[in-house]
Amino acid sequence: MSVVPSTDQIEMMMTDGPKGPMVMVNLLKYRDRAAYDSDRTEAKENLSGRDAYQRYGMVALQHVMKRGGKVVWGGRQNFVMIGDLENNDWDEVVCVQYPSRDAFLEMTQDVDYLAAHYHREAGLARTVLLCCGAGMAA
Repeated sequence: MSVVPSTDQIEMMMTDGPKGPMVMVNLLKYRDRAAYDSDRTEAKENLSGRDAYQRYGMVALQHVMKRGGKVVWGGRQNFVMIGDLENNDWDEVVCVQYPSRDAFLEMTQDVDYLAAHYHREAGLARTVLLCCGAGMAA
């Protein structure tokens, strides 16, 4: 499973994403051990997938806030109450509000943000990113 969006998914966000505020719901499943390329210094650190993802998360949060966004909720998944149990064993769920799709897309093209993306890829076994309108609670 890819942990980066496809070209079609990026195009869909550009054309069909919410025009106003939006929330991205991140469903995160971490690797037991981070999977860094062997030429990376971090490969010798024996980090957990969660630790690697947190390195990405610290950079990502700065870029979210720089664009007027914020984390509105985050926490561990306890269990699946309703629904298919297969592939729904997420470690954490993080909901991030952005003022607009343009703010989100701008962040995803920022070279400083992209420079930290390898931590995300090393840390995640799989992920789902759900794009939602801001809704009533935001």
